[in-house]
Amino acid sequence: MSLLLLLQTKGRMTAQALADELEVSVRTIYRDVDSLHAAGVPLYGDAGPSGGYQLLDGYRTRLTGLTEQEAESLFLAGMPGPAADLGLGDAVSAAQLKLMAALPSPMRDRASRMATRFHLDAPAWYYDPERSPFLELVADAVWRERLLEVSYRRWRSPEEVTRVLRPLGLVLKAGRWYLVALGSSRISTYRVSQMQAVTVLDESFTRPAGFDLAAHWAASLEEFQARQYTGVAVIRLSARGWEMFSNHVLPVVARAAEQSVVEEDGFFVVTIPIESLGHAAGMLLRLGGEVEVLEPAELREQVTAAVRRLASIYLG
Repeated sequence: MSLLLLLQTKGRMTAQALADELEVSVRTIYRDVDSLHAAGVPLYGDAGPSGGYQLLDGYRTRLTGLTEQEAESLFLAGMPGPAADLGLGDAVSAAQLKLMAALPSPMRDRASRMATRFHLDAPAWYYDPERSPFLELVADAVWRERLLEVSYRRWRSPEEVTRVLRPLGLVLKAGRWYLVALGSSRISTYRVSQMQAVTVLDESFTRPAGFDLAAHWAASLEEFQARQYTGVAVIRLSARGWEMFSNHVLPVVARAAEQSVVEEDGFFVVTIPIESLGHAAGMLLRLGGEVEVLEPAELREQVTAAVRRLASIYLG
C-alpha cells in the first residue's frame, strides 16, 4: 500500500528509488509490484535510464483508512520535531503520505511546495530543546484521561514534591513542554523536563466541563506577567539605546516602552514595568552607557553601585 501511495503521489519512480524510500530491498519492490498486478492495479514499468514504475494515467486509489494514531497526529503535521518528541513521528509521515495521495494533482503540487518553503523551529535562539524523558508517558495520560503520579522538582522549598495530577493538556512554548493539570484544588502548569519520575495510574478522571486549553494558557500568561511585574521605572535612552532596547528586553517591556515614549532633545524617556530592582538593574546594565535610570531612586542606586564595582575591577 505504501508503494502504491508513493507512485500516486510522486509519479514515475525507479525500483531503486522505491526501495530507498521504503527502506526495503529492490527484490521486495519487484515482489510487491507483482502483488499489485495480481490485485488488478494498473501499474506498468518502463526499462532504460529514464524508466521506472508508473500508474496508468487517471488511476487513483481512494484514501485508505488512517490508523487511529495517524489521525491523532494530523494536527502535528507541520511540526515534525514536536511530533517526534511525542512518539508520533512515523505516524505523521504515514498520514501525510496518505493525505498527499488523496489530493488532486494541482493541490498536491501546492502542498509539496508548502512543505519545502516553510519550516517551524520551536526553540528560541541560543537555546537547545529540553530533554523530557517522560513526555510520551505524560502525553499518553493526557490523551487517555488517566491520573498521573508525578515527582516534580520546583524552584522553591520543598524542592521535590510528589503530586497526583489530572492531566488536561500539553503546551509547547519556545522549545519547552509544559503540562497543564488539575491538582487537588486548582489548575497549575508543570514543566515536563522538571519531572523526576512519572507513573500513569489505572484510574481515569473526568475533564472539567468547558475547559479550553488555549484560552486557559493565554489567561495564565497574562496572570503570570501581572504577578511578575510589580513596579515601574522611568529611564532615558540615547538614540542608539532606543534602537537596541527591544532586543535586550522581553516583549511586554518593549511594548510598554513604545506606548509611553516621549522624545526630549534627542533622547527617549520611557516608563517600563519591572519585576524587581535586581532584575531591572541587570536588564538595564546590558545597554551600558546608552541608558540612564531616572526613577525610582533605589534602582538608580543599584545601577550606580554596579557601575562603581565594575570601575574598581577594570580601572583599579
